[in-house]
Amino acid sequence: MFGVGGGILFVPTLVIVLGEGQLAAQATSLAAMIPAVLTGAWRHNQIGNVRWWVAFVIGTVSAVGVAGGAAVAVALPEDVLRKLFAGVLVLVAIQLVWSRVRES
Repeated sequence: MFGVGGGILFVPTLVIVLGEGQLAAQATSLAAMIPAVLTGAWRHNQIGNVRWWVAFVIGTVSAVGVAGGAAVAVALPEDVLRKLFAGVLVLVAIQLVWSRVRES
């Protein structure tokens, strides 16, 4: 609907509306993607769009990135993590405005 990932809306909602901690909100947002990812992979496999070797390589490399990112997120204080996420939100907002201006 907005052209951004769901986490951009989901994480602030969990933190502001439901009072979740930043780390829990980000983890929940990532976990919420699992059913959509599995469904999409299953459907694309049915129509022959999945190259399993490439998927394996990307998945393996991504797992390393996930482990590193999780370690950094757990090590950071909540307020620092929240400020970093706010920075990402600002960058996404700038990108959305910039892309809209370029279309005009």
